Amino acid sequence: MFTSYRRILAQPGTLRFSLTGLVARLPISMIGLGIVLLVSAATGSYGVAGAISAAYMISNAGFAILQGRLLDRLGQGKVLASASIGFGLAISLLVVSVQEDWPVGWTYVLAAIGGAFLPQVGSSVRTRWSHVLDQPADVQTAFALEAVLDEAVFILGPILVAVLATAWHPVAGIAVAVVACVGGTLAFSAQTATAPPPHPRDSTSESRPPLPWRSVVPLAVVCACLGVLFGAAEVTTVAFAEERGHKAVSGALLALWAFGSLAAGVITGAIHWRRGPSFRVRWGAFAMACAMVPLYFIHSLPLMGAVLFVAGFAIAPTMIASMSLTEAVVPSGRLTEGMAIMQTGLVAGVAPGATLSGLVVDHQGASAAYLVSAGAGLVAALAAQALPRSRDLAPTKLPAGLRSRRD
Repeated sequence: MFTSYRRILAQPGTLRFSLTGLVARLPISMIGLGIVLLVSAATGSYGVAGAISAAYMISNAGFAILQGRLLDRLGQGKVLASASIGFGLAISLLVVSVQEDWPVGWTYVLAAIGGAFLPQVGSSVRTRWSHVLDQPADVQTAFALEAVLDEAVFILGPILVAVLATAWHPVAGIAVAVVACVGGTLAFSAQTATAPPPHPRDSTSESRPPLPWRSVVPLAVVCACLGVLFGAAEVTTVAFAEERGHKAVSGALLALWAFGSLAAGVITGAIHWRRGPSFRVRWGAFAMACAMVPLYFIHSLPLMGAVLFVAGFAIAPTMIASMSLTEAVVPSGRLTEGMAIMQTGLVAGVAPGATLSGLVVDHQGASAAYLVSAGAGLVAALAAQALPRSRDLAPTKLPAGLRSRRD
């Protein structure tokens, strides 16, 4: 089963850049919660803490595509190294501003700057895999591997920052996240042998290669709906457990959901698919919508855990297919930008999903709020139907000349 993974990790430099990319991505799931824990401990206000964390996340979503464009033009080494230093300085100053009781406006500004500078390592890792691998099936396996590592980041990151902040010191969680980001990103960007070449704008040409918007827009909608589904399901699951008097169990329920996705991601990467990525995006989005509907009817905590685990099996395959289709249709000179669009859609959808599900919980209860996730899955399934069907069959090799253009 793991032959596909061994094959891609045997390529020179791939294991090293994937592992350093994993370390560099830890702050994605740590900083937002770390800010909440730090600010709430210092001010006693969860409202202010949540607003500062929101400033960080909104800024990150807003600047991710711009950073992706710079990565394509200037190369990963320069952009990621500079971004990591800017991120480290901004978040370090944010900690000082909270600890030294600076005016709260400075904390908002520094949070926004930190979010803007957060290195887009996830997009860069996938672009690097696309550069070093020749065969579409191997790229599919690599994207599956990165999806599994993303799940690991989102499982371990919040646990790590919460334990450090509560058992040691509120600053400790953020400090570890900053060290992981700066150290991991600098180690990743220093690996020039596997880095894709930059694609600076040619002064003799009138414009950059166009993005295939007919595919990019539906994919971005699918990713945004995934973000809404994630944000809504997380809030709803906490409320579901609290209504039954076992709020602490919510972490275990969400972990089962994540483990289901992780397992599906591992399996997806080991399979040689006969169907192309657009076909898998359409059916994966439909499966996500269907998987969320039964949650509305469940009232038992053990049964909810079992169904969430099964529902998780629709997530990673859909994400992997979405990234595979992005890699297949976006010009190589704008690939990181294309990946960043999808990542931004995911991030941008989480907050609205959490907010909407919270409103439904307040007025109708937790069970009804699971319909928010089901609705997001339905919108994703409808958006996926707009994808061109020319990618329904899996390619057996790269189109002639594509490898040379990437090199």
